[in-house]
Amino acid sequence: MPVMVRNKQVILKDYVSGFPKETDMYMTKSSIELQVPKGSNGVLLKNLYLSCDPYMRPRMTNIKGSYVESFKPGMPISGYGVAKVLDSENPEFKKGDLVWGMTGWEEYSLVTAPQLFKIQHTDVPLSYYTGILGMPGMTAYAGFYEVCSPKQGECVFISAASGAVGQLVGQFAKLLGCYVVGSAGSKDKIDLLKNKFGFDEAFNYKEEPDLNEALKRYFPEGIDIYFENVGGKMLDAVLLNMKIHGRIAVCGMISQYNLDRPEGVHNLMYLVTKRVRMEGFLVRDYYHLYPKFLEMIIPHIKEGKIVYVEDMAEGLESAPATLIGLFSGRNVGKQVVAVAPE
Repeated sequence: MPVMVRNKQVILKDYVSGFPKETDMYMTKSSIELQVPKGSNGVLLKNLYLSCDPYMRPRMTNIKGSYVESFKPGMPISGYGVAKVLDSENPEFKKGDLVWGMTGWEEYSLVTAPQLFKIQHTDVPLSYYTGILGMPGMTAYAGFYEVCSPKQGECVFISAASGAVGQLVGQFAKLLGCYVVGSAGSKDKIDLLKNKFGFDEAFNYKEEPDLNEALKRYFPEGIDIYFENVGGKMLDAVLLNMKIHGRIAVCGMISQYNLDRPEGVHNLMYLVTKRVRMEGFLVRDYYHLYPKFLEMIIPHIKEGKIVYVEDMAEGLESAPATLIGLFSGRNVGKQVVAVAPE
């Protein structure tokens, strides 16, 4: 007889306007059969770690034509996670495999169209596959190397620099011999950037009355590469300070996600006068480079040339508050929720 177990889940109550709250989600318990229906091509997962990521905020709104599907009210929310395969009707996965990819915010998930990567390297923390070895790591790699076309000695600026992606972009740039400055929103994060991640300089954007002046202070000759994570006033100030033929990789704009009306950007003419290339990108367009990325990053991790900081919350019950905290910058480093012991 198939075994039935209790399954705790995080449910979106309704679509969100403005700043999200814990009460926009709720916990529920259902039951799930620990067996995949025959012939379904599905995979049954026991979720170990869940990833909190900024792109999840737009999914809480009913946006038509977005690159990523909105969550459905009354249903479990979903995101990247690390899981163990308990049962499989899919030829690519077998019982006992460790995987990372799209899963549900619940204890167990039945995934019928798996968007999963099999985990080959288990001599590093499994939680790293929500971050440095997962989607954020690939985002940093693709955005910096593929979109920015960096050269040794260039001047690189990264906003939201202590987050899951920013901390890696800065370290990649340092490995290449670039001058690297990051912005973040607290003293702890600034210390982390300079003392742990090896940034040349870092500043707290909340303490800068004039962002243009701040950037002129750190980049008297201008910025070659800007890795954009926040948008809004920061982007406007950066445009004034780009060098001729500079590059801007647009990864995200977290300052705009909770606004009903996004802020305008006023200095776009500088893209023309300075011949700046500004390009948005989605990590999924670069997943074919994942094996190449692992070849590069795994040795760097083992040799201590790249370090990674995680902010770990314990238990599925903590997930709603942990996700909300992401949008006020409460996390220090990559935000992860530990759901079950490995």
